[in-house]
Amino acid sequence: MRQGFPIATRGMTVGLLGGSFDPAHEGHVHITREALRRFGLDRVWWLVTPGNPLKARQPAPMAERLARARALMRHPRVVVTDLEAHLGTRYTAATIRRLQAIYPGVNFVWLMGADNLVQFHRWDRWEQIMQAVPVGVLARPGWGVRGRMGRAARVYARERVTEGAAGDLGLLRPPVWVLADVPLNDMSSSAIRARGEWGRGGNAPPG
Repeated sequence: MRQGFPIATRGMTVGLLGGSFDPAHEGHVHITREALRRFGLDRVWWLVTPGNPLKARQPAPMAERLARARALMRHPRVVVTDLEAHLGTRYTAATIRRLQAIYPGVNFVWLMGADNLVQFHRWDRWEQIMQAVPVGVLARPGWGVRGRMGRAARVYARERVTEGAAGDLGLLRPPVWVLADVPLNDMSSSAIRARGEWGRGGNAPPG
């Protein structure tokens, strides 16, 4: 295993939760815990991205976002990483392809909120992602119905499995996805920034 990379062994199922985490908040923690419980995951890796190609605004410095995420997400089966910075990848499809090459025999599951499912068809090579790994979608306030009506959900409607099958999600052959209705948490990074609780340039206000 490469130095600094998280440990995963053949046969393990690892959920990947990607995002800028600008900043990380209790909503991220909430869906992570729900994903561990519902999707039969052995681990979840947070992939704190260098930047989001779909957003004009670039995030706070990586070191500050990592520090906040690690202070907030304390769970023995969750690892907060900057893997994309080490891999040199900007897009999810490329990240997944590299991780599958580095970790042969590990079952990866891509995790996302239902708000991302709405715009998933705008992601670079989004259909390659669907073909590469199972996808676990967790409903967020106001987004469950919109997610189901999005282009990606409609294109892959026949590949959607019920929540009853979600416990073995990582063992199912892609393309396959599930939309899990979870106890809702409406916290968002943009709302935190708007309230001034995560300062410009990435500096959290004192206290």
